[in-house]
Amino acid sequence: MQDTPALRGALRVVRALRERGFRALFAGGCVRDTVMGLQPRDYDIATDAGPDEVARLFPKTCEVGAQFGVVRVRLDGHDYEVARFRRDAAYADGRHPDRVIYSDEREDALRRDFTLNGMFYDPVEGRIIDYVGGQEDVRRRIIRAIGDPERRFAEDHLRLMRAVRFAARYHYAVEDATLAAVRRLNHEIVTVSRERVRDELLKTLTEGGAPLGVRMLIDLGLMRRILPEVCALTGVPQPKAFHPEGDVLIHTLIMLGLMRDPTPTLAMGVLLHDIGKPPTYEVTDRIRFNNHPKVGEKMSRGVCARLRLSSDETDQIAALVREHLQFMHVRDMRPSTLKRFLRQKGFEEHLKLHRLDCLASHGDLSNWTFCQEALDRLGPEEIRPEPLIDGHDLISLGYRPGPPFRRVLTAVEDAQLEGRVRSREEALALAREEFEKIQLSAISSQQSAKPEEQGFG
Repeated sequence: MQDTPALRGALRVVRALRERGFRALFAGGCVRDTVMGLQPRDYDIATDAGPDEVARLFPKTCEVGAQFGVVRVRLDGHDYEVARFRRDAAYADGRHPDRVIYSDEREDALRRDFTLNGMFYDPVEGRIIDYVGGQEDVRRRIIRAIGDPERRFAEDHLRLMRAVRFAARYHYAVEDATLAAVRRLNHEIVTVSRERVRDELLKTLTEGGAPLGVRMLIDLGLMRRILPEVCALTGVPQPKAFHPEGDVLIHTLIMLGLMRDPTPTLAMGVLLHDIGKPPTYEVTDRIRFNNHPKVGEKMSRGVCARLRLSSDETDQIAALVREHLQFMHVRDMRPSTLKRFLRQKGFEEHLKLHRLDCLASHGDLSNWTFCQEALDRLGPEEIRPEPLIDGHDLISLGYRPGPPFRRVLTAVEDAQLEGRVRSREEALALAREEFEKIQLSAISSQQSAKPEEQGFG
């Protein structure tokens, strides 16, 4: 383990417990990462000290699961979960044990999910303590449930997805009995809260190995329980001129594999960007998916609602789906349209998704390059200048607030973005012209109406 502030704090926790006569070991993910030769991101500690005893030793603690013997210790800016050795009774709800029985480290290891997560490390003696064969499974690159796989999954049905996530993240194989249990029990994932499913899915998409994870979720029957829209991508053909790589699912998996440290919204945008293709598939002169971005936007909003994503996350994912084909038109856009396109919220993710889309299909990055060069050429003040006038100015001109205001202000902003107006006076003059056009258009429409429509018949 590399010496870090987080490690030094964890050692202080262990030593403080040992000085009081308690047993204390590093547990879980930090031990797994150490055995794999990776740097742990955080440290959990298992002990025979009770929550009250832990709380008395440290000034800053929080009981995050006191009924399970878990206390969070805050030390030098880092949080450490300190949990009492235990074994669990039955799990009636498929997540929480009905009760816990305080025990020793061996029984604590045997109640954990997978062997790679069931090891302890004694930082004082500098040795791994392994009751479950975790070291051997890491050496063989295997994900194996501890004990009976069905029992482990029955205790917490989210473990069905966790098996996939660990296999994808580390590119490990899932042991046969564990894999078979996931396949048999895939229907149980619907009993897990949508928030927990969402979090596990996002980890699968962002921690590494996303294409393998998605492929496994599909093959094991989990994806059709949580996102059947993604399963529908399978086998949907695409025009070879634009997509020589294959069907819609293959294209999506390639994009997922090209991601580097994606945000959750970008990862979901990639996963869902073409979900509008299956319902819009048709063959005319060639394979076509007319209006699939708009259809996909609506579908993606439904997916996000189902996964309980926030409004901001939903809006960004929906925008990524809706706008992903607009890059085809960037070189033909009016300057005002292009600037609005470039300044939309989260545009850096739009650029990344477009680049992935191109690399996973035809490979032509010319539109991506065009946008990058436009962003470099145009400063923020050109893309998003301060408005020359606003609605208060239109009221000052004597106009009554109403729907024409938006049309007039948009026309003025277009002219500003295109350099046709540069001052407040020019903007006000253009506003008057736009109102005159609206009034003339209304008069013309009234005169061309049929007599009965004018109220004479």
